[in-house]
Amino acid sequence: MAGNQIAQMKEAKTQILSAVESFGTGNLFEHSTAFFNALGYNTTRQNRLSGNTYPDFKDSFIDEDDNFNEEKSLSKEWKTVELLFQITNEEVSGKGDIFSTDQVDDTIIESYLFFAIELKGDNYSRTKLAQITREVNKLFSMPALILFKYSDKLTLSIINRRLHKRDSAKDVLEKVTLIKDIRTTNPHRAHIEILSDLSLPEIMDGFDVKNFVELHRAWQKVLDTSELNKRFFKELSNWYFWAINEVEFPDDEEKDRDKRNPISVIRLITRFIFVWFIKEKGLIPDKLFEKKEMDKLLNYDDVTDSAYYKAILQNLFFATLNTEMNRDKKGSRRFINGQFLVHYFYRYAKLFKDKEKAIKLFEDVPFLNGGLFDCLDRKGPDGKSIRIDCFSENPKHQKRLTVPDYLFFGEEQTVDLSEVYDDKRKNKETVRPLITILNSYKFTIAENTPIEEEVALDPELLGKVFENLLASYNPETKTTARKQTGSFYTPREIVNYMVDESLIAYLQNHLPNIKNAEKKLRQLFEYNEQPHEFDKTLVDILINAIDNCKILDPACGS
Repeated sequence: MAGNQIAQMKEAKTQILSAVESFGTGNLFEHSTAFFNALGYNTTRQNRLSGNTYPDFKDSFIDEDDNFNEEKSLSKEWKTVELLFQITNEEVSGKGDIFSTDQVDDTIIESYLFFAIELKGDNYSRTKLAQITREVNKLFSMPALILFKYSDKLTLSIINRRLHKRDSAKDVLEKVTLIKDIRTTNPHRAHIEILSDLSLPEIMDGFDVKNFVELHRAWQKVLDTSELNKRFFKELSNWYFWAINEVEFPDDEEKDRDKRNPISVIRLITRFIFVWFIKEKGLIPDKLFEKKEMDKLLNYDDVTDSAYYKAILQNLFFATLNTEMNRDKKGSRRFINGQFLVHYFYRYAKLFKDKEKAIKLFEDVPFLNGGLFDCLDRKGPDGKSIRIDCFSENPKHQKRLTVPDYLFFGEEQTVDLSEVYDDKRKNKETVRPLITILNSYKFTIAENTPIEEEVALDPELLGKVFENLLASYNPETKTTARKQTGSFYTPREIVNYMVDESLIAYLQNHLPNIKNAEKKLRQLFEYNEQPHEFDKTLVDILINAIDNCKILDPACGS
C-alpha cells in the first residue's frame, strides 16, 4: 500500500475517533451529522422534525392504523430523536440531488433514512435496541439506520428487510445488526476499525458499488460476523503455529514434543480466551492484560523469560479461578512456600515487585466451579510428581517450562509458515502477540441469534477455536488435518437451517391430515410478529410432540 494511502487511512480514522469522542457534550443533531460526515455520508437532504421529542416523532410519522408498539419501542425512554437526513442513489453515484422516496423492492434500495435517538438510561441490551430499530422501520417504506446514544455510549443499528412474498405492500423486517456500546471516552480500537471499514471511501475502494443496493450489501459484508470470525481465527492460527515452536512444557506424560506442544498451546488458548470473555463481563481486572501495568508489577526475573505466563496467568488460572475464596480459616489465594502439588496457593513471589499489590488485583476474581482451570500436575503411582502445567517454583522445574513474554506482548513478527500451511506464499506471515490480537477485536458475552447480531466475537467463538485448532494439527503426518479432511466449524446459519428443517419434518408427521400443515409450521418458525395458525387442539398436539421429542447427534460436534 502506498504511503499516501496509509496516511489518508490514518487521517480518516483520526476524524472518526474525534467524531465519536465529541458526543461527550453538545447537540445530538450536530454531533450525529458530523459523525456520519466523518464516515463519508454527506447529503443536503435534511428535513428535521419540528421538535426533537417522541411526541414530535409520533405526530410526524405514526398513524392510528400503524402497527407501532410503543412499549417495544421504549418510547418513554426517548430523550431526544432526530431525523438526520436521507441518502439516495444519487449520493452514492454522485449523479445529482433529486429527492426520492422510492420503496425497497426485491432488488433495489433507492434511499435510506438516518435517525439519531438519545435514550435516558445508562445501558441497553442488544435485544432492546433491536426492538426499537424494528418498530421504527415499520413506519417507513425505506430502511432506517439508527444511531443510539445513551450515557457515554453509542450504538449503530442497521436492519435487513425484504419485500413480503405474498403482500407486495409490506416489507419483512429481518436481522438487525449492531455495532454496540461504542464508548465516547477512550473508544475501543476495534470499534474505530469497524467504523472505518464501514465508511463510504473504504466501501467504494473495496467493493463494486454503483447504486444503493450494492452499498447496502457492502455494509452487510463488512458487518458479517462470520467474516470477522474468519479473520480472527486466521490471526489466532498464525499465532498458534508460531507459539508451538517457541514454548516448552514438561515431558513427564507426553514424550513427543510434536504432540505435547500443540495440545499444551491449545489448552492455553482455550483458557485464555475464556478468561477474556470473563474480563469483558468485568469480573477480571483489565490491568492484568496491560503491558504498562505489568511493567509496574513484575520484575521479569525468570530463567526462561516467562514471567507473565508463570506469575500472572498460572496464578490466575489455578490459584484464583480454580480456588474457592476463603477456602479455610487460614485463607487460600495467598503466597506460600512449599506445599508440594497444592494448587490453591499463589506461586512465584520473587517475580512480583509487590506481591500484596498482586493479591489485590486477584482478590475479587470469582471462583469457577469447572474443569477448564484444573492444574494437571499430580502425584504418580510411585509418589513422584507428574508435571504437565508445571505450576511450581521449585528450581528444578523452572527451566522445564517456557512460555516467553513476547508471545503475549511486544512487536509483531514475520514468521515462515509455508511448511505448516503447505503453501510457499506463507513464508512471510505477520504474527502479532496474543494480547495484541485480542485487543484488536470487540468481544461480547451475549451469543448472536438469527434475528439480532452484534458486530463482535461472541462466546460461541470458544467452541470454534477449540474445534478448529484441535483439528488443525496431525502429529502423525506433520500436516494440517484440515487439508486432509476439509473439516470446518459448522456456521450458525447452517445449523439453524438444519434444526428448523428437522423440526418441521418431525412436527409435520404429527399433523398428517392437516391442510397446509407445512406452510403453517414454516410460518410458526419464522421470526415475525404474526400469530400462529393453529387452534388449541393442534397446539396441544404440537406441544406434546415437542415434549416427547428425542434427538440424536451422532457426530457430537467432533
